[in-house]
Amino acid sequence: MVIEIKELTKKFNGELAVDRLSLTIEQGEFFALLGENGAGKTTTIKMLSCLLAPTSGDALMLGDSIVENPLAVKKKMNLSPQETAIARNLSVKENLEFIAKIYGSSKQETKQKTEELIRKFGLEDYAGKKAKNLSGGWQRRLSIAMAMISEPEIIFLDEPTVGLDVRARIDLWKILLQLKGDITIILTTHYLEEVEALADRIGIMQAGRLRALGTLEDLQESTGLEKLQDIFIQLTEEGDGA
Repeated sequence: MVIEIKELTKKFNGELAVDRLSLTIEQGEFFALLGENGAGKTTTIKMLSCLLAPTSGDALMLGDSIVENPLAVKKKMNLSPQETAIARNLSVKENLEFIAKIYGSSKQETKQKTEELIRKFGLEDYAGKKAKNLSGGWQRRLSIAMAMISEPEIIFLDEPTVGLDVRARIDLWKILLQLKGDITIILTTHYLEEVEALADRIGIMQAGRLRALGTLEDLQESTGLEKLQDIFIQLTEEGDGA
């Protein structure tokens, strides 16, 4: 397995944000983490990507502990945050080149990686344009391409299509489906149709706890419901004690 999460817990001022989270994620899996605002999704992603230290518990990322060896973990993964992470006054090509150099790529490697990602993400017609002049959908596409420049084995996508229109969202799904299987992807999103289109397995969080885990078919069978929306509502209401 690529990720093994063991009793991962985070408290803020004595309040539990993530409560003893335990699960495993396999090599090449596209895993979706669902939950309402405040469910603990982003806190979990920040702990797994070593941006936030857990209060207790641990996670092994390709065998390395986020607690004991965070530097080794960071070399194997990358994060595309909810806020589009681009330099707005640089061109698409310059953004990719800049990130490649930060990661220590040689001149030749930088050229090769930049050209490859421009092609993979369909950015050829925009390579010379400043990032600030791109639409929201193209900015998100560039942001994810920048996260791929380090050739991560694990990538976290924190609500990658938030704020995009339907056409831009579907176009980005096509890009993400091309990555599926090549690397391990952990997605957080509020768009249930996105999960249905992309995810191999789904985890549903509520109030910091994992309420359900499995494929869509597993969740349908366990709840007796067909639609992911209905499954999500039932499980989160149960978590509230409704």
